[in-house]
Amino acid sequence: MENQMDCIFCQIVSGKIPSDVIYQDEEVIAFRDINPQCPVHILVIPREHFTSLIDITSHEASLMGHMISLANQLARDEAISDSGYRLVINCGKQGGQLVPHLHLHLLGGRQLSGQLG
Repeated sequence: MENQMDCIFCQIVSGKIPSDVIYQDEEVIAFRDINPQCPVHILVIPREHFTSLIDITSHEASLMGHMISLANQLARDEAISDSGYRLVINCGKQGGQLVPHLHLHLLGGRQLSGQLG
């Protein structure tokens, strides 16, 4: 398990690794994915290190709401809100999580496949 000192997202939060930051406040930071899977692929992460969604308790419910609200605003800013977009949070290795720091993907700008519901 990666510790916070080795966490690439913690290093982005601290400014040690540059990224294309498009939003930040005291709780979260949003930046463009360096390996985009869609024309719009933005990551929204908490500044505080949570390894995955499983670490979130009822105390962090407002943080999760803030992350989703921000993703919705970014979808409007990126002009994909009317055509549609996807929000994804992968949890754990078998859930497809590659970086062990909680993050939300905002994906859009083209027709997405793999409908879930």
